[in-house]
Amino acid sequence: MYSKELTKGTLKPIILKLLSDNENMYGYEITQKVKELTQGKIDISEGALYPILHKLEHDGVLETEKVFIGKRVRKYYKVTKPGKEVVIEKTNEVNNFIETLSLIFNPKSLAK
Repeated sequence: MYSKELTKGTLKPIILKLLSDNENMYGYEITQKVKELTQGKIDISEGALYPILHKLEHDGVLETEKVFIGKRVRKYYKVTKPGKEVVIEKTNEVNNFIETLSLIFNPKSLAK
């Protein structure tokens, strides 16, 4: 598993990418999907997830829908139309950052 220190800056783009690739998702589902896709290497805690979701909702990037399941309420998150531009921007930023890190950590592989 990667350290929280290493993954902290990529949590927002990871969450946005997952939500843009799926119709909508609820919090626990997001954490489990990240764990599954990364084979357990990235583990998003609820303490890290929900502040990001709430901020994105406040900024109009995400919208929510409450669904009643028995006596429980499940809050689903979905990317808004304006939020789709943010997803593209954050995805491009992360991809560019990965390329930049490769200049430092894998300089020979880029010289080919």
